[in-house]
Amino acid sequence: MELTQKLSVKEKLGYSLGDTASHFVWDLVGFWLLIFYTDVFKISPAVAGWIMFAGSIWDAVVDPIVGIISDRTNTRWGKFRPYLLFGAIPYAILAVLAFTTPAFSPTGMIVYAAITCLLLRTAYAFVNLPYSSMSAVMTNDSNERAGLNTYRFISAYVGQFIVTGLALFFVAYFGQQGSDASLFSIIGDKGLRDSLEVDTAVGYQRTVILFAILSLVFFFITFITTKERIPAPKKQDSSISKDFKYLFKNQPWVVLTVVGVVSFIMFAMQNAAIAFYFKYYIGDAESVQLFNILGTVALIVALPLSKPLAKKFGNRAVYIGSSILSGIFFCLIFVAGTNQVLAYTFNILAKMSYAPAVPLLWTMIADAADYGEWKLGRRTTGLCFSAAVFSQKVGWAIGAAAAGWVLEVSHYVADAATQTDSAILGIRLLVSIIPGVLYASCAIVMWFYSIDNKTTEQMKIDLDAKRALEANEN
Repeated sequence: MELTQKLSVKEKLGYSLGDTASHFVWDLVGFWLLIFYTDVFKISPAVAGWIMFAGSIWDAVVDPIVGIISDRTNTRWGKFRPYLLFGAIPYAILAVLAFTTPAFSPTGMIVYAAITCLLLRTAYAFVNLPYSSMSAVMTNDSNERAGLNTYRFISAYVGQFIVTGLALFFVAYFGQQGSDASLFSIIGDKGLRDSLEVDTAVGYQRTVILFAILSLVFFFITFITTKERIPAPKKQDSSISKDFKYLFKNQPWVVLTVVGVVSFIMFAMQNAAIAFYFKYYIGDAESVQLFNILGTVALIVALPLSKPLAKKFGNRAVYIGSSILSGIFFCLIFVAGTNQVLAYTFNILAKMSYAPAVPLLWTMIADAADYGEWKLGRRTTGLCFSAAVFSQKVGWAIGAAAAGWVLEVSHYVADAATQTDSAILGIRLLVSIIPGVLYASCAIVMWFYSIDNKTTEQMKIDLDAKRALEANEN
């Protein structure tokens, strides 16, 4: 069995489409589900917020369970690939149901929203967590993993770009009443969009049906174009308590977990505040779209630098340099003031600086799974990834909440024509200094990451020899 072979472009592309599929649906949830609850379901913002919060708590229960189950799955297709084949259909169906508007009472709508939200999150975990874990078992070469994850995140950001940039146009197109305007005319003509009578409930449902079908197709392509090559140790027992015990003894994984929490606090905080920044400080609310689009394009452009930089300097060094440099550029957004050109420029430079670190985090989680088997004699690939994803969701929840706390202590007044100086300062800090300092601090944590290029190579040699011996014994 070849464990270190180079992955073909076909396999990398096929694998990457799985994250496009995930973003097609999950970004609809992340960006539009809350406003869908309030404006279409007519649920109060407070109740809608509690539903979303309950979903995050539910993730804390589901994610480790999925990791434990997938680690103990054994089929002719591998441990993780079967979940793409059999999990994608309920995932797609539940996505459509979550954005379907039934004729229920107000209480019935709340119950329906809560149930479909929790079920969709469960289905997402059973597809996306095994998908993420696959990168650790497709190859044991860290450079190949970096390349694989680069393809993955280019496709992920393309999916995010499509959903965040076009979803509402699709809603208007599919939900238009008494008009047959084309999608392209709706995208290009703001006056036409404003004049359309749109049934948003129908528009959302049909838009999600489109993205759900595309997700099914892409997950199937991922399934048929990829292969799992790294087997679990033959003599490993199935003790769940040992899995957790050895996971927390895995020092590289602990470091990456802390980095995941801190970095996602930064992402969530800045994402939550950026609309406020443009509406109240810059004074041009619509410019936030261009700001986000250019930032996403910058990420896509710089992602291919990840693998060559990691090969030359090592994963740890690249992540440390990326954290410091992007943190500085984020802080400089504060210095830009109301100069939009400078703000856009510093944001683009910040996104390009941290882009190489995005796939490396997942590459290093895969390396940490190898480290657990190499150093501790126990491989917990699914649990490693599920716990890492959970830590990032915790970071996201803390960051979003922290943004609200900063706005509160800064005396922000919702929808006011003008904000106080303290509120403006709070908004500016949320977009620049606070996330910049947080992300730069990841460099300090990453300093304690113990897997360098030499260790990676030694792990590969030792684990290959171990697996060859186990294969011969059978």
